[in-house]
Amino acid sequence: MAKEKKLVEEITSMEEDFAQWYTDVVKKAELIDYTSVKGCMVIKPAGYAIWENIQHELDRRFKETGVENVYLPMFIPESLLQKEKDHVEGFAPEVAWVTHGGLEPLQERMCVRPTSETLFCDFYQKEIQSYRDLPKVYNQWCSVVRWEKTTRPFLRSREFLWQEGHTAHATAEEAEERTIQMLNLYADFCEEVLAIPVIRGRKTDKEKFAGAEATYTIESLMHDGKALQSGTSHNFGDGFAKAFDIQFTDKDNQLKYVHQTSWGMTTRMIGAIIMVHGDNSGLVLPPRIAPTQVMIIPIQQKKAGVLDKAYEVKDMLSNYRVKVDDTDKSPGWKFSEQEMRGIPLRVELGPKDIEANQAVIVRRDTREKIVTPIPELATKVGEVLETMQSEMLERARKHRDAHTYTAKTLDEFKQIANEKPGFIKAMWCGCQECEDALKEEAGVTSRCIPFDQEEITGTCIHCGKPAKHMVYWGKAY
Repeated sequence: MAKEKKLVEEITSMEEDFAQWYTDVVKKAELIDYTSVKGCMVIKPAGYAIWENIQHELDRRFKETGVENVYLPMFIPESLLQKEKDHVEGFAPEVAWVTHGGLEPLQERMCVRPTSETLFCDFYQKEIQSYRDLPKVYNQWCSVVRWEKTTRPFLRSREFLWQEGHTAHATAEEAEERTIQMLNLYADFCEEVLAIPVIRGRKTDKEKFAGAEATYTIESLMHDGKALQSGTSHNFGDGFAKAFDIQFTDKDNQLKYVHQTSWGMTTRMIGAIIMVHGDNSGLVLPPRIAPTQVMIIPIQQKKAGVLDKAYEVKDMLSNYRVKVDDTDKSPGWKFSEQEMRGIPLRVELGPKDIEANQAVIVRRDTREKIVTPIPELATKVGEVLETMQSEMLERARKHRDAHTYTAKTLDEFKQIANEKPGFIKAMWCGCQECEDALKEEAGVTSRCIPFDQEEITGTCIHCGKPAKHMVYWGKAY
């Protein structure tokens, strides 16, 4: 039994040290391992399976909106990167450079892609000649490299996995429509699949993507009250098109520049799942994203008929992602392991249960036990998974709302920032000087200008001048 207790005791309590709790969970749940390449991680099967489910579900949703997948090189010549001034300045501190090919120095150094706008622009410049070639609605699944100084598994690593959509359109209106469409797709995915509620809005000019006309974001709140940017969608206007000379002949026989967008979501969403739903026993995975939705744990499995019945039940539950834990570990160890890994449901099945023609369903999130006749298991498991999915979203929403505060004065703003982790809603004049001052004085950044605006006061929280926007502020990952 000492071994069984050790599995859970190795996790630091989130109340004691949230950062250490997070690291313990990703390690003990075997989602990642560290490597000899500083700042990079091995995504182990349990972690990669979550990413595969994210990828599968997003890809399906993308394709329903007309997106096609492509793949572009991972190397970008320096001259290509330099074509868009704001873009190169924004990424310069994070770029990893390749200077040699084999033993020979390269005539022109190349960066390992931190993002692929310049490559797509170079491609589109050759690909697009006429209005008949538009729109181009492409996406690629790949990894990118950004030389981060401080790293943390999933949340910030030097190489990470993502998807990046890049589209080209004939008009500004089409580009803006696609930008908002993809932001809403991300928001729906987070809420419907990951059970993570989000705030939809626009980034301030200071926080927008380098080279973008406008950046839209979904912001979520972690259990410790810090915000996480969970997906972004950028409207580039025709800025990149002018830098790369991407023109097309329109229906009126006039040469015009295309309007472009870009949008992305990354493996940091695995970190979001952990920090929104996890507890002191480990992961708690929403059923729709969990690689294994149901773990059948046979009790006294060496007794005649127990394992056979467990596999019979597995066949009954074939509509779900289900496994049988038939290892020779004790039931207590198996329960702890199932909880550590965040598997939504376990089904306990022993000789007495078989005799009574029943099984016990145990929810990972609430630990509620539901005794169910075996013939009704398939129906009941489906009902419980759906209930769990919706209740996890509702709990996360209640937590976010309970940690969202309103500030009417600067003193109140600073007090909340110092004493109450979470979002702060406050009015802003639109000047970067006030935005910078709030970061300096209260340690917070603007998270987004939400689409759903409300007027808290008529004046800016910092300077007292007439306010233009209500903004969500907070400390963030």
